[in-house]
This record gives sequence, structure tokens and C-alpha cells, in this order.
Amino acid sequence: MYLKRDRILTALAIMFDVAFYAGRSGVVSGTDIAKRNGLMRRGIEPILQALSRAQLLDSVRGPKGGYRLARSPRVISLKEIAQVVGTKEHGKGNEIQNQLFERVLAPYWNQLNVVIEDRMQKETLSDFLQLAEKEGLSRPSQAPLTFSI
Repeated sequence: MYLKRDRILTALAIMFDVAFYAGRSGVVSGTDIAKRNGLMRRGIEPILQALSRAQLLDSVRGPKGGYRLARSPRVISLKEIAQVVGTKEHGKGNEIQNQLFERVLAPYWNQLNVVIEDRMQKETLSDFLQLAEKEGLSRPSQAPLTFSI
């Protein structure tokens, strides 16, 4: 299910943050990602690791290390991100069990999730970057600093 999944929304926010602030050439630290999104660093670490294992993010070690996109934002779909972190949320065991839920609400909810899944398959991180640009948000410059003396 995609509706009301905090872990999925957090993963989408992390990937969008990395795409916006680092792209494929720059690097952003996990601490910076957490601060910009109002999250705890230790709380996003499992999600960062899952995204790295799925080869959506590259992890860069060292004092200037952090995370960058493993692939172009044009080829990373929102569905792919959701699938990496959303699988653990199925079957938590606290599902509602009554006839109204099972016969009416659950099928309706499943239909909504199919619609959302189809849309997420079609949209990519690149689409989000274009939306950010339309909203007047400008990405930080990735040009290297040069000094002349």
C-alpha cells in the first residue's frame, strides 16, 4: 500500500533532497539531509542503507563523504524508490478485521493503491526537479570553486 506510508514518504524526500542538492556529481551528508528534512540522522540511516543497497544512492566514504544519486534522476521512478522501503510495511499484523472493511473499504483502498502505483511508475526524480524549478526553487551551483592569486 502506498497511502499513508511514512517510510515511503521519507525515502522519497531523501532521494529528492539528494537529487536537488547533489545530483550525480556532488555529495550531500546524511546529517545535512536529516537537517533539511527535519528528521533524526539515526532515523534515516536504515533508509539510506536500503537505498544504497538497491543502487539508487552511492555512498561516498571519508571526511567529505555522503550520498549522491547512483543513476540519472530521469531513470529513477518514484515507484522504484517506494518498492525499496515499502516492502517491510506490508503485513504489520494490526489490520482491521471485519466484514465492512474486508468487503468494502479494503478493495477500494487497493484500487487507489493501483492508481498511485501506476502514476509513481511514470514519474521520476527528474519530474520533481522540474516541479521545484517551476516553484522558483534554485538548485545550488555544482561548479567547482577556483581561486586566483
